[in-house]
Amino acid sequence: MYIKAFAKINIYLDVINKREDGYHDLDMIMLPLELHDSISFNILPYSTDSYITCDHVDIQETKYNLINIAIKKARAKYNFTQNFAISVHKEIPIRAGLGGGSSNAAAILNALYHVLKIKDSEEGQIELAKSIGADVPFCLKNVPARVKGIGDVIEPLNIKQHYYVLIVMPEKGLSTKDVFDALDKGVILKHGNPEAIVDALKSDDDDALAKAMFNSLEDVSISMVSEIQKIKDMMKSDGLDMVLMSGSGSAVFALSKNHHKLQMLARKYDKLNYDTYLTRTL
Repeated sequence: MYIKAFAKINIYLDVINKREDGYHDLDMIMLPLELHDSISFNILPYSTDSYITCDHVDIQETKYNLINIAIKKARAKYNFTQNFAISVHKEIPIRAGLGGGSSNAAAILNALYHVLKIKDSEEGQIELAKSIGADVPFCLKNVPARVKGIGDVIEPLNIKQHYYVLIVMPEKGLSTKDVFDALDKGVILKHGNPEAIVDALKSDDDDALAKAMFNSLEDVSISMVSEIQKIKDMMKSDGLDMVLMSGSGSAVFALSKNHHKLQMLARKYDKLNYDTYLTRTL
């Protein structure tokens, strides 16, 4: 079977604090995108192992990726014996803050529930997903949502309008772990106003949304990849107001209802040798 693993963007990301267990309490507002990886998923009869491959040149080692972790943790919880052949065609850029690895893991969990007819409560599924990664529970549900805690508290949001999304990727990506490690070295946390985001989405107020979009990881990520700020400034100077870095970076995105404008700018940024992706929210 073929399954889609959808990317996400954070239009709000607030790191509340670091917990005693080493994780971070977060408050995020996330939107799923049409941009997706395509995954071939098949049961391997009589096989003693699962085989995971990916066509991305920068992903050479799949033994320890989130798909493999998802299968191992699901096997430990649900006690299935089947093994699988899994092939990933990457469209979501890696080290971008767009949830590529998390969406792959979530798509595999959903495939396991469907193919093996595994029954579990929503709470049980979320508990498993959060043990794999903070974005995996959101990707498992794949609806616009406010996400709290360590990614395990999901509050779906009703959004009045969908947006076209232009993503621009710097040459250098960022590791989520590296960004949080840098954040924990004495950085004073800034906080935003998530209620303003929720109200703007409900009322379809783009001006209010542009003012309220916030990511408390931006300063740290920009200190590691200065090109993030350059891209943000470029997009804003080209008349895009709703601009933000997604997740821990390094991808920068802009929201707009003007598809033609984003098409023109995508061509412009392509000529500047940026990797660009034009998609829309789901």
